[in-house]
Amino acid sequence: MRMFCALALAASLVVGPAFADAPSGPNNGAPGNAPVAMPSPAAKQAFIDDLIARMTLDEKIGQLRLISIGADMPQPMLIKEIAAGRVGGTFNSVTREDNRPLQDAAAKQSRLKIPIFFAYDIVHGHRTVFPISLGLASSWDMSVVKQAARVAAIEASADGLDATFAPMVDISRDPRWGRTSEGFGEDPYLVSQSARASVQGFQGASPANPDSLMAFVKHFALYGAVEGGRDYNVVDMSLMRMYQDYLPPYRAGLDAGAGGVMIALNSINGTPATSNKWLLRDLLRDEWGFKGVTVSDHGAIEELMRHGVAKDGREAAKLAIEAGVDMSMADVQYLKQLPDLVKSGAVPMRDIDSAVREVLGAKYDMGLFADPYRRIGNAAQDPKDVNAESRLHREAARDAARKSLVLLENRHDTLPLRKAGRIAVIGPLADAKIDVMGSWSAAGKASQAVTLLQGVRDALGKQAQVSYARGANITDDPRVVEYLNFLDWDNPEVVQDKRTPQQMIHEAVQVARHADTLIVAVGESRGMSHEASSRTSLSLPGSQLALLQALKATGKPLVVVLMNGRPLDLNWPKANADAMLETWYAGTEGGHAIADVLFGDYNPSGKLPITFPRSIGQIPAYYNQLRIGRPFTPGKPANYTSQYFDAQYGPLYPFGYGLSYTTFSVSGVTLSSRTMARGGTLEASVTVRNTGKRDGETVVQLYLQDVAASVVRPVKELKGFRKILLKAGESREVRFAIDEDMLKFYNAQLKHVAEPGDFNVQIGLDSEHVQQQGFVLQ
Repeated sequence: MRMFCALALAASLVVGPAFADAPSGPNNGAPGNAPVAMPSPAAKQAFIDDLIARMTLDEKIGQLRLISIGADMPQPMLIKEIAAGRVGGTFNSVTREDNRPLQDAAAKQSRLKIPIFFAYDIVHGHRTVFPISLGLASSWDMSVVKQAARVAAIEASADGLDATFAPMVDISRDPRWGRTSEGFGEDPYLVSQSARASVQGFQGASPANPDSLMAFVKHFALYGAVEGGRDYNVVDMSLMRMYQDYLPPYRAGLDAGAGGVMIALNSINGTPATSNKWLLRDLLRDEWGFKGVTVSDHGAIEELMRHGVAKDGREAAKLAIEAGVDMSMADVQYLKQLPDLVKSGAVPMRDIDSAVREVLGAKYDMGLFADPYRRIGNAAQDPKDVNAESRLHREAARDAARKSLVLLENRHDTLPLRKAGRIAVIGPLADAKIDVMGSWSAAGKASQAVTLLQGVRDALGKQAQVSYARGANITDDPRVVEYLNFLDWDNPEVVQDKRTPQQMIHEAVQVARHADTLIVAVGESRGMSHEASSRTSLSLPGSQLALLQALKATGKPLVVVLMNGRPLDLNWPKANADAMLETWYAGTEGGHAIADVLFGDYNPSGKLPITFPRSIGQIPAYYNQLRIGRPFTPGKPANYTSQYFDAQYGPLYPFGYGLSYTTFSVSGVTLSSRTMARGGTLEASVTVRNTGKRDGETVVQLYLQDVAASVVRPVKELKGFRKILLKAGESREVRFAIDEDMLKFYNAQLKHVAEPGDFNVQIGLDSEHVQQQGFVLQ
């Protein structure tokens, strides 16, 4: 197949020397290809301006359409639409063989030969599935987050993909929200660091490189704050809270160079994000200076009518284009309405040109004008088997998964387990290949995933006897099962064992009685922590709780392995389990990684990126809540203080919490100075000691508290962390530099300021147990 070099394409567009310094020639998208040096910004602008001047109105509008292959239209029809210049990009086609004829229609058959781009929701891995984002954040290791995105980009670009709708950086403080699993947790600083690392991993040195993907940060904005944790619901929030808590992760991703933004589905203070000029123009473009492309979420322009801000499709399209929505995803309103809106003068051509300029600019930055087949290559280069084992990155996935696991309980040093005796692996999630991958598992194949049962068997070999019983279904509620299987009735994800609950528990108890130790996997099927899967309860389903209670009654050591995409109500397991390990959804190598930790081949080091409440009644229960006038103080009378009188105060597990197979101590805080001048810095340090008998890692966390300010400030805020490895008995001094920028906040006038006064420095191994020292900003 003839490849499109830069000069040939430039000639076909009659744009003269715009690409004189652009790379040319074929590229198969395989790892190791040389990085691409793209032309200057001036050359890019000249090229795009000239191209726009040659486009018809219909061709311009065509560039604003993002179409899902199969879901929106079958491939033959899509090829015709692309060849006619009526499509700008597609998503959900994930092989070179599928994408090549689509690119042929664009780059060879369309009038102006404008290439299309191919996108996909690659959130935590492509063919190799890494832990869900909440799990990656639990590593508190940005090299892990970055590596997961880098591997995903290498795999996806080798499949002919150009872009990903990720990272998802919505702050989530209500675990009822099903999409909690897709994000990095509740804290602005940790989520921002994760957003930055993820974008850097996806895009590499440049989104034009053949092994890179353009990142589309989502969902802009505030989607994680929907009322009641109910998906697609409204958001009503003060500007001060937006700027302080919810907007920073999006800004961090864009500052890291993300080329795209996916717009949220929710409304913000009465205006849907899809029609929100303040959000998409005043804030994103004017205040933040974003120069990339924006894309609506699936069908969101049409939904403006259901939001009640547009009376018909014509008004919906007008509102969206005027607000700054460049591309419409899986939506016909731009195609139907924009031609007449422009011809009638209701929408100025400059709005269309502005959107087209960003779409073409994104394609330019992806390197597609230089070579439309940069990542697709030619047919001779296609992998013989796209699902071949050799295409996976198992070692990287296993390493990331081990680092994502959080040890919640370990009474009497139950863990690590000995590789001997008789071990029973029980539970509805113990051998669930599809669930261990989690939601949005891209092109990952369940058949290639390692379950807990397989991981335990592989770890033990012939050293111990392993028995298995399912013990319970995920849930016995037929309505819930029906809901979870609604996407594919022919291939249901949740398959019920037809035995009665009593029969299943009886079998599990019999297996348990012949074992020395019980490893029980419980939690949620992946569909229970997914888009549109909001819950009114965080409890374990009754079928699973009954199983745990029956197994506890056997008197055998009970090790609970959790698989879930949100904090759960773990009161019963906390009180009764001998050990409890939070594994989230650990991905393709999940079973091996969990076994590594259970049997001591890896010492767990994960820390929670989100608070676990004691009950749903405590929500929201995030750690950095605003200070109040009548706070509850442990050890003092509770009357007339802010608390729930019918439950113990505080979370079940706090933000930043996580145990190890060793123990650590933290000294008092030493400050290099008790005062900080304007524009100055000081250093805070502690000595951390491994007081146990095993080598291990821990995360040293820095929190700051503004003692008195012009507005109410949080009780504390995470401002830094260090993950360190200490040998048994080893001590190390850990230093944090503190500067004036770390003290800044948005005041009532939305000015980013650091006000003079007292500040407390808190350093510890979780958000609750800290050492403290104070200083004064002059």
